[in-house]
Amino acid sequence: MKILFLTQTFPRSPVDTSGPFIRDLARGLVGHGDEVTVLTPHAPGVAPAWDDGGVEVRSFRYAPEAGEVIGYSRSLRADEKVRWRAGLVTPLYLWGARRAVSRLLRERPFDVLQGHWVVPNGLVAATFAARLAVGTGLHGSDVFMAERRGVRAWVGRSLGRCRFLTGCSPELVERVCRLGFPLDRAAVIPYGVDVETFSPRPDRRGIWRARLGVPDDGVLLLSVGRMVSKKGYQVLLPLLPELLARHDALHVVLAGAGDLLDDLRRRTQPWGDRVHLPGVVLRDTLPDLFRAADAFVLPALHDASGNVDGLPNVILEAMASGLPVVASGISGIPLAVTDGREGRLVPERDPGALAAALAEVVADGAARRRMGAAARRKAETELTWSVVAGRYRAVYEEAVAAREGAADAA
Repeated sequence: MKILFLTQTFPRSPVDTSGPFIRDLARGLVGHGDEVTVLTPHAPGVAPAWDDGGVEVRSFRYAPEAGEVIGYSRSLRADEKVRWRAGLVTPLYLWGARRAVSRLLRERPFDVLQGHWVVPNGLVAATFAARLAVGTGLHGSDVFMAERRGVRAWVGRSLGRCRFLTGCSPELVERVCRLGFPLDRAAVIPYGVDVETFSPRPDRRGIWRARLGVPDDGVLLLSVGRMVSKKGYQVLLPLLPELLARHDALHVVLAGAGDLLDDLRRRTQPWGDRVHLPGVVLRDTLPDLFRAADAFVLPALHDASGNVDGLPNVILEAMASGLPVVASGISGIPLAVTDGREGRLVPERDPGALAAALAEVVADGAARRRMGAAARRKAETELTWSVVAGRYRAVYEEAVAAREGAADAA
C-alpha cells in the first residue's frame, strides 16, 4: 500500500522525543512491505526532506520561521490552553498543510491518507476524501481541542467524510465518535514499543545511577513525561515525604521537561538528594534510564480542561524494560497494564490508593520482579510495532475496499 501521514510532530533527529510513535508506526508499516510518506511542518532544525529508516519524510512551510510555532509540543501551554501565537497562525498552518498534501498527490497516487491528531490534521485530510481513502488518528490533546465550542461542528463535518478513525484509548475514540463518526467503524489500537531498544540490560543498570548519585542497592522509582498537569505529578508529590521516610533506600526520578518543571523543582528541593529531576532525557540515553529503575509510576489524570493522555508511550517503554507500572487506570492505560499482573492500577486523583500501591511495590522486591517479567512478556508478544502496524494495516485495507466498493456502486 502507498500510505501518506500528515502530522504536526515527528522526531527531528534520532535522539528527539517528539512524536516517536508516528515514526515507529511508519517504520512498522514499511516492515510489512508498504510505502510510507510523512508530511510534517517545518521548524528550526527540520530538513526539507530525509529518509528515516525507509520512511520518506517531507517538511512543509506555512509561515516565516519565527511564526512556525505549531507542533513539536509548542502549541499548548501546560497542555491545557492554546498558546496565543499558535492560535494566531493556525489558519496559515491549515492552508500550508493542505497545499503540501495537494502537491504530493499531484506527484503520485496514494491509497490512504491519515491525518494524525484530528485537530488540526484530520480537518485537512478530510478535504481529500474524494481522491483517496482518508481517516484520522487520535492521540490525546487533539480530543479536548475537538470538543471546544466553535470547533466541534467543523470536526463533525470532517468526520463525516472519513473512512476510518483510530485511537489508542477507548475513551478518546468514544468522545470523538460523539461528534460525528460511527463508533462501530472506529478502531481502538494501542501504541507499540521497540522491544530491542527498550530492554532489560543488567550490565547497564549503573550508568544513570552513577550520574544521579543513586546507590547500587537503592530502590529507584522512575517517572518520565512532560511536566504538565495531566501527568498527575501534583498528586504524587505530597506522598513523597512519607514514602521516603518509610523507605531509607528509596530514590525517585521525575524525568522530562515542560511548563511545570521549575515549580516541581522548587517543591522537591527539601528532598533534593533523593528526588531527582534531570530535565529532558534524549532518546539515545532514555533506555538506560529505564534500566536503572526498579519500578515506574505515572499518576495520569484528566486535567481541568478535560485533556488526558491516550496511552503514554513511556508506560510501554517501562514495560519493555521489565519494570512494573503503577499508574491511573484511565484512558488507554488498561489496554497495556492489567492490575496485579503487569503492575498496579489506581483511580485517578486518589492519593490514598496511589500511596498504597507505591508502598507495596517499593517494599516487595519479589512482586516487582514478577510483575516486571509479566510486563516484558506482554510487550514482546502483544505490543511490538510489527503487531500494531498489522492492526493499522487491516484498518487501511478495509477503508480502501469500502471506498472502491462505493465507487463501483456509483
